[in-house]
Amino acid sequence: MVDIEYANAYVEVLEILKYIPTRDYNKIPKSKIKLFTTNANSNYKFNYDLDKTLDEQDVSKIAKGIIAILFRDYWATDEQRQKIITKQNYDRNQIEKNNRLKYNPDNVFKNKSNVSNNIEYQSMKLTKYKEDLLGRLLKKIKKIFYR
Repeated sequence: MVDIEYANAYVEVLEILKYIPTRDYNKIPKSKIKLFTTNANSNYKFNYDLDKTLDEQDVSKIAKGIIAILFRDYWATDEQRQKIITKQNYDRNQIEKNNRLKYNPDNVFKNKSNVSNNIEYQSMKLTKYKEDLLGRLLKKIKKIFYR
């Protein structure tokens, strides 16, 4: 089952697609249209107002993203497509760079002082565990039976 937010977004996208030119609508593969139609929420109603822009209307971010992807993949010229892809790659790289700086293990542990840790380690000594006579005897008996 498709998430309800996506199902509602598909309804919004289908409603918006009713108002685009036929030549642009035909550029979208029928399989995508069928995907939107089959996964759309039948209980959700959305009305698109031609007098308002897409940003002025109550369109979900998911629907705007789907429209943007449709534009990039099917309606944009080669020059527009290259600019969009370049911008998306730049944004993705910036997010990765910020995450690397934010979550880098070297930076996470940089603020901790190792002085206190060294003192604790030096004060701890290894103790050798010496098994008692009964424990050694049981071990030898077990060895005999397991052979």
